Amino acid sequence: MDEGTESGWYSDESATFGDRLAAARDAAGMSQKDLAKRLGVKLSTLRNWEDDLAEPRANKLSMVSGLLSVSLPWLLTGEGDGLDGPVSELPEDVSAILSEMRSLRTQSSRIADRLGILEKRLRQAVTEG
Repeated sequence: MDEGTESGWYSDESATFGDRLAAARDAAGMSQKDLAKRLGVKLSTLRNWEDDLAEPRANKLSMVSGLLSVSLPWLLTGEGDGLDGPVSELPEDVSAILSEMRSLRTQSSRIADRLGILEKRLRQAVTEG
């Protein structure tokens, strides 16, 4: 187990897939635009991955792993060959706040998606009726 995993910085409890992806991209010296271009995806797609609003398909995940020289398990779970994190851990209260913020961001995105679907259904019902 590497020092980063022991410190908990990139563990499942402290970091998300998007956090690990962004950190690995930064460590590789690539901008979001550079990585998106190399993967053949839109910049907005990569941003959504890093913001934990979407997840890549298996083929893109494999490409990301290779391009950023980190293992698939590390990208997905924080365990395995990846980056060394900082030596110090975040205070527990700060980590809890960050975790709740990530959860709320994900929930709000899902709610916005659901609202869009309902709005479309409502428009169809009004035009048909």
